[in-house]
Amino acid sequence: MGIVGSGPAGIYAADLLTKDDTLAASGTPVSIDILDKLPSPYGLVRYGVAPDHPRIKQIQGALHKILDKPQIRFLGNVEYGVDLKLEDLRRHYDAVIFATGSDRDRPLDIPGAGLPGSHGAADFVFWYDSHPDVAPSWAVEGTSVAVIGAGNVAVDVARILAKDADDLLETDITDNVHQGLRAKNVTDVHVFARRGIAQGKFTPMELRELDKQPGVEVIVYPEEFELCEASLAAIEDSNQVKTNVKVLQNWAIRDPRGEPRRLHLHFLHRPVEVLGDERVAGLRTERMELTGDGGVRGTGEFVDHEVQAVYRAIGYLGSPVADLPFDDERGVIPNEGGRVLDLDEHHIPGIYATGWIKRGPVGLIGHTKGDALETITNLVSDRGSFTPAAEPAPEAFLRLLAERRVPYTTWEGWQRLEAHEEALGEPEGRKRVKVLSRDEMTRIARDATA
Repeated sequence: MGIVGSGPAGIYAADLLTKDDTLAASGTPVSIDILDKLPSPYGLVRYGVAPDHPRIKQIQGALHKILDKPQIRFLGNVEYGVDLKLEDLRRHYDAVIFATGSDRDRPLDIPGAGLPGSHGAADFVFWYDSHPDVAPSWAVEGTSVAVIGAGNVAVDVARILAKDADDLLETDITDNVHQGLRAKNVTDVHVFARRGIAQGKFTPMELRELDKQPGVEVIVYPEEFELCEASLAAIEDSNQVKTNVKVLQNWAIRDPRGEPRRLHLHFLHRPVEVLGDERVAGLRTERMELTGDGGVRGTGEFVDHEVQAVYRAIGYLGSPVADLPFDDERGVIPNEGGRVLDLDEHHIPGIYATGWIKRGPVGLIGHTKGDALETITNLVSDRGSFTPAAEPAPEAFLRLLAERRVPYTTWEGWQRLEAHEEALGEPEGRKRVKVLSRDEMTRIARDATA
């Protein structure tokens, strides 16, 4: 079995395969290769979770135990679509699961969105998480910046922009990220949500963290606290919505604290234009009103906000996957229950998808477990229709990589790299410091003497 992508979605799928009762009862042996284009595993847990969220990063411990299983082999620095094609995977595996995730920003189609100083949240997140394929330098422009979005990513980006860089020294950030954030002069971060306070997609934990930063004051505006029948129903039906609304209402009525940095939360504001000639100079929004059914409509009233940078956090999209159909609008591989579909909507035998590339970037990391269960259940029920791999021996795939001069990394190599990163952090009292360069990561992972 081959799995492309070593984030939680791919690893959970591998775990379920090793535990499947049907396969165990039939005596079917399970051997799984998990491939990743990066030299390291864990996907967005390593490169998509804010560095000041160690609790979420602890998920790596559970993923580590799965990758330790003898039935599973990790092969990093192997890029599907560059080093390998679909026909290569079919030749070596009975079935293939794609778990490549969502790695790019959904575009914001308004005038000025392409101006210098207008950034996608994914690029900024990958930078502060030291993704090896992202440039190591990032200039955080201006004193006042805008973040567009009402989900956890928007909240993360806003928090990092407002936070004192030295407060991140206990995390795994690299020196270049610390220096880049320390050089910023941001005093005001404005977060804009198109809908109301009951429609925010952030979790209560993420929301509350905004108010736990030394030197940062969260400001909300009572005049934007509109509630309709659908909002009241959402508050009644969901503890998450109820908690979010209560937290926001409490912030709205408290007295100002006079902190040096401010984080403004704006609701019922739809971005309509990024202002500026040569670079970002402002953001124009339209005030919205609730329609009573959970939707919003424009009021025709526009507000200009003076900002020097805009960060778009309106959702992620998956990238096209070589040799497979792709839904460009949703950013997913077309599928039915994880069974990948061709252009005629017929299942492509032996090809499956799971995680965000299957259903889009919805839900938290834990939701990928249930998602993987659906895919694996269908895969196991289909196994009688698989065309057996022509070269299933594990050594045969390694020979292919060697023939193509792919400098692949292994699970043992990752453990060397992990130990090296932890050693880098020890002199400074930090848990670890990430290695920046893909080449350096690969060298350490492949060097048995490192």
